[in-house]
Amino acid sequence: MFLQFSQLRELYLETAQAVVNAAATATVEDCIVTQGHVLTAGDLLGTLAVEATIHHLDMIVCLPTAPGPSREGLAQVRWCLDGLLGRPAPAQWSDAQYARIATGRTPISQTERAQLGTDVARFPLFG
Repeated sequence: MFLQFSQLRELYLETAQAVVNAAATATVEDCIVTQGHVLTAGDLLGTLAVEATIHHLDMIVCLPTAPGPSREGLAQVRWCLDGLLGRPAPAQWSDAQYARIATGRTPISQTERAQLGTDVARFPLFG
């Protein structure tokens, strides 16, 4: 989609600024139209937090000394993924591990497959 990182960066910064501006004047219950969908401002901000957190995890894979995503962002991802799964993921999975597995970024180990049972067929939950 993008040939250069700078193109993606500029689009992301523009989009993020638009969301911040909209959020500053909206209540969490206000409806917002975006990309042909209508959702509340609260749901839009939650969705963008999930997206940003997952992409943060993507970016640090090759940067072992870079800080990881915030606990709050990872908690929002877990909440979203649990909702898609219809139940909580195994409690022993870290939020980052769950995010990587549930989005298809990390292969599911045999142990994790056993922990998921028949729900393993539903993975990835989204990509």
